Amino acid sequence: MTDNPWPVRDSQREFAYTRADFDRLRQLSRDHSGIQVPDDKFDMFYSRLAKRLRALGLSTFRSYVDYLSAHPDLEFTEFINSVTTNLTAFFRENHHFEFLAKQVLPQICKQSVGRKTLSAWSAGCSTGEEAYSLAMTLHEHLPGDWRFQVLATDLDTQVLRTAAAGVYPLEAVARLGERRLKQWFQKGVGRQDRRVRVKAELRESIEFRQLNLMRDWPELSGFDLIFCRNVLIYFDRSTKEALAKRYWQALRPGGYLFIGHSESLHQLDTGFEALGQTVYRKPER
Repeated sequence: MTDNPWPVRDSQREFAYTRADFDRLRQLSRDHSGIQVPDDKFDMFYSRLAKRLRALGLSTFRSYVDYLSAHPDLEFTEFINSVTTNLTAFFRENHHFEFLAKQVLPQICKQSVGRKTLSAWSAGCSTGEEAYSLAMTLHEHLPGDWRFQVLATDLDTQVLRTAAAGVYPLEAVARLGERRLKQWFQKGVGRQDRRVRVKAELRESIEFRQLNLMRDWPELSGFDLIFCRNVLIYFDRSTKEALAKRYWQALRPGGYLFIGHSESLHQLDTGFEALGQTVYRKPER
């Protein structure tokens, strides 16, 4: 008997899969995306990636690791799409949107003499609910003579396609309230009876774009707001600090960074001022 949880070969599995395969895959994940993969994702990696082996006609995970290493430009996006989890909802962690509406936007409007535009970024936007929630809040609470644009980015191309389409099951918007449903969504008919689509006015205020936060960014700067929630939890301390510093550079002086409720910049060298409830501000000077 052995209590080793990492069998060299499990005869019940369709494909040969070892601890060494898993270790190489999670190292590739870290090297290319910065995402840290804990030990307890061993079985999840198998179940999620088995379909890629079938699609590529491979018989072992070792051969898949070799293929991924040799063809990162072709396969890495498929790899990350398969193993990442995208959990989101409209107005998730709603205190951030309330703080934005009641505190942040009035402050920006007050201080932005001669400027009537606002730029926001939803980094790690997943299937789009956060970006649309952000755009709804800006539409509803900015003065009528202001204009805004939201950039929404994610590494996963599959979730970006969902986000850009703006089509969701009716249950996803059930808690938004009748006013927002009528203002921002169209109800489907026929085969789309249990679905809704974000109206064009809201969709057109958002640009969805693929972006790997661990790679070189295009020219991204001048943001008033950055939402990067439940993303930092996947990274180690040094990567979190480096990413926070890049957000610092991308924000205007006085800009705001929102991170997830289980995340913190505490003890990281970033320069941000903590405002409470995982909201941070880049000082004016």
